Amino acid sequence: MSILEEVQPLFVSPELGDVGVPFADFPMKVSLTDSNVIVYGVPLDLTTSFGKGTREGPNSIRLTSAKQIETYLFEENTDLADKVKLYDFGDLKMPQLDSNCNLSSIISSIGSNITMTADHIKASSKIPILLGGEHTISYYQLKALADTKPLILHFDAHRDLKPEYGGMVMCHTTPFYHLINDGHIRSHDLVQIGIRQCDRQENQFALNKGVVTFDAWTIHDNIDKLLLYINEVTCNRVIYISFDIDVYDLSYVPCTGCPEPYGLDPFQVTKIIKSISSSALLIGMDMVEVAARSNDYREGTLAVQTLYRMLVNLQKAYL
Repeated sequence: MSILEEVQPLFVSPELGDVGVPFADFPMKVSLTDSNVIVYGVPLDLTTSFGKGTREGPNSIRLTSAKQIETYLFEENTDLADKVKLYDFGDLKMPQLDSNCNLSSIISSIGSNITMTADHIKASSKIPILLGGEHTISYYQLKALADTKPLILHFDAHRDLKPEYGGMVMCHTTPFYHLINDGHIRSHDLVQIGIRQCDRQENQFALNKGVVTFDAWTIHDNIDKLLLYINEVTCNRVIYISFDIDVYDLSYVPCTGCPEPYGLDPFQVTKIIKSISSSALLIGMDMVEVAARSNDYREGTLAVQTLYRMLVNLQKAYL
């Protein structure tokens, strides 16, 4: 049994899941052995503090990627299937909840399985792509990849640098605080892109720790400053991308739980992705806080198309 086959029992196969199809359901199937990218979902929605629905994120992403079958990217003059060899593990099995359950213990248990999965994928020289699910889960994948000392490109409307929120230490508003505080990442290796909402304490923490910030207003006024910085800072670096869908303006994301105005648009995000140095080495990625409502596929589609562009533009990093 391979090291990856050891963790597969933790997952519900995509064919057996709610939508019954894997991510980017190519006509030519890729085996686990031949893949260079492994996608897996964590449909977690336990600590979200405003709108609910992130448990439907992995399903929404899979469904739109499988039903909107065209994977040719016009601006790249290439097809995703020619660049990336994807294998979809499916969704991590979620525990049964009741009124007496301890949320912190549940999240810790789920987190341990995420860390083990990402660690096994890394040990197999493949790239883990995590589909969420609330942003809490990014802590556990980054924990597994921390020994590579990655530069983290964090796309988000929010800093997620609170030490706790609503009595919860580990929740969707706290992952990057604890990644820094627990010593898993270096604060100056965290680049936050599109930020436009936080509290005073978070902002001061970021300033004190040297977190690099390009807020949404800076990007709107002078995106070239960011593009030049990203190209330079990612040169010959191991990188990780944590992408919260609410980095986009609320007009683009009708389902996510904490949408904010003054956000980025898809053309700006694509420019930022394309500015990453071709010498960068991608170690992992997540797409989180994607939600869904009945027959509304706009947000899932935007998540899919963003993922496609990240995978195609960074394919030199892992082939």
